Amino acid sequence: MLSHAHIPNQLGHLGSLVETFLPWTGLAVPLLLSCALIRRSATAAVAVVLPALIWCSLFGGTLLDKQSDGGDLTVVSHNVNEHNPYPTRTARALAASGADLLALEELGDATPQYERALADAYPYHAVQGTVGLWSKDPIDTSRTVDIAPWPRALRAVVRTPEGPVAVYVAHLLSVRLTAAAGFTTAERDAAAHHLATALRTEQLRHTILVGDFNGTLDDRELSPVTSGMHSAQTEAGAGFGLTWPSSFPVARIDHILVRGMTPRASWTLPATDSDHRPVAAKLKW
Repeated sequence: MLSHAHIPNQLGHLGSLVETFLPWTGLAVPLLLSCALIRRSATAAVAVVLPALIWCSLFGGTLLDKQSDGGDLTVVSHNVNEHNPYPTRTARALAASGADLLALEELGDATPQYERALADAYPYHAVQGTVGLWSKDPIDTSRTVDIAPWPRALRAVVRTPEGPVAVYVAHLLSVRLTAAAGFTTAERDAAAHHLATALRTEQLRHTILVGDFNGTLDDRELSPVTSGMHSAQTEAGAGFGLTWPSSFPVARIDHILVRGMTPRASWTLPATDSDHRPVAAKLKW
């Protein structure tokens, strides 16, 4: 738990793999306690206190409810799954959230269906490749952010009543776990570095980054993106807010990060027909 940063990534990206599921190391505590009880060893039972305390020091704060009232802007992000059998139903469920900004990833061929279903609630939208942004406030400009050979990220400037905000919607490349290659993250990591470069050159003070990162914030390879940004879930959530897979989430790979704004609340929305769960946050200027 304490030395995960020292696990090397050179061999099958083992370090990133461990960090992706780092909170689940806490399962070792009841397992060790069970072994101590079976052996009827008081010494072993006392020794279990150490990993329990370490886990609590690392993740105990995450379990606390840090949500508060207020907020000027509500943001929702969702990987809708290109194989979603009911895109219109998913779109209507997301619109019912009342979010001011709605970011969607993995639109695929269903883009026209989302555009029609969201037109009434969101008069402004921008789509670049497989990602899109829908807004209740005017979108001044939008363009592709080059993080992959095909469009998987966009930057848009939304003109809110409080002022302009730069919104990045990104879908980093997928990762795979195979016996031959291990945890394959090279393409995702390269995309993360390209995205980080774009964020470093952003001139607007208020910046929002949302999307499917295909990784958790504990993963060291995503630090170029997360550096200088604030996680809504970390600062204003209640619990881990796991998002994937939707049927039984084991990792939070969908994120809302901000710069120049303060998260007031963060939560996950009910599951849709996608394999991810939507994430939401209220932000204050």
